Amino acid sequence: MAKLYFYYSAMNAGKTTTLLQSAHNYRERGMRVAILSPRLDDRAGRGTVASRIGLSAAAVAFDPEQDLQRLVQADIASQGRLHCVLVDEAQFLRKAQVWQLSEVVDALRIPVLCYGLRTDFRGELFEGSQYLLAWADDISEIKTICHSGKKATMNMRVDPQGRAVRDGPQVEIGGNERYLSVSRAEYKKVMRGEGSIEPLQPPLAL
Repeated sequence: MAKLYFYYSAMNAGKTTTLLQSAHNYRERGMRVAILSPRLDDRAGRGTVASRIGLSAAAVAFDPEQDLQRLVQADIASQGRLHCVLVDEAQFLRKAQVWQLSEVVDALRIPVLCYGLRTDFRGELFEGSQYLLAWADDISEIKTICHSGKKATMNMRVDPQGRAVRDGPQVEIGGNERYLSVSRAEYKKVMRGEGSIEPLQPPLAL
């Protein structure tokens, strides 16, 4: 039975890596998938999803007002049967687009796997995440670790000097140079001015 899945995490937990592995698993079995990515996320180039460990794949870039059910239907009309839809950076979906993806599941009977952040740097839900949490059939957390050793659940935005940013627009595209994953306790401590952000340690040489 087709379902709408939401896999969420803090930054740098391997969401895109997991998406690409899922796409590979389908393709390895001779099944066709469609990977969708918000057009505004151009870190790897529009129409490409890329993980921090070097994996990448072509994707269909979509706009905020685009009807994703129609996009999927057009893909099927031009290329044939589709076995799965995977959505990267799903926090940037609009409410209407989450509903459209639920129609891909319910009307077209195609599973949809969405991967994204749950909350922004202020600890508030993104629109896409809010409605995925409300409407998804299956919700799973992809876990990552804070520098303190605790589970990281919060996304902290930092400025070029590595200082925590408390205000600004919700959406600001960036990677490790702009965001850190921290535990709730560390997030609150830094936001209260009672602690500082620990520098990231370089990876151990093998």
